[in-house]
Amino acid sequence: MPKFLLLKYYRGGPESPHPFPPMDQWAPEDVDAHMAFQNHVSELLEENGEYVDARALTAERTWVRYGGPDAAPVTTDGPHPETSDLIAGWWMIDVESRERALEIAAYASSEPGPGGKPMYEWIDVREVMWERPTDD
Repeated sequence: MPKFLLLKYYRGGPESPHPFPPMDQWAPEDVDAHMAFQNHVSELLEENGEYVDARALTAERTWVRYGGPDAAPVTTDGPHPETSDLIAGWWMIDVESRERALEIAAYASSEPGPGGKPMYEWIDVREVMWERPTDD
């Protein structure tokens, strides 16, 4: 079965039909409802045997590159202004088809935002190209 990564972004992507303020400006109960929905999606995936992993990420980021054999790694908060369009989190799913991955992404897109209104946010659907071989 193919695996897909469903990516959620803090900002970026096509314009949302319902723009909402950043989550740090939401009422606490709206954040709680949003996170509860995220957990609900993961639970549904687990029940269907399609869940592989899910993670939420902080907005903090550091870019790192190799500094050379005798140097420390080079770090910065971002080489370009557009790097603020960071990944907020993801689901890794193992499903029967691309169509099923799109169905799950569409459902995840309906998550509640402020006031419980569906966000209809864009979810980036990416098929896993290969996996590291295991000794199994």
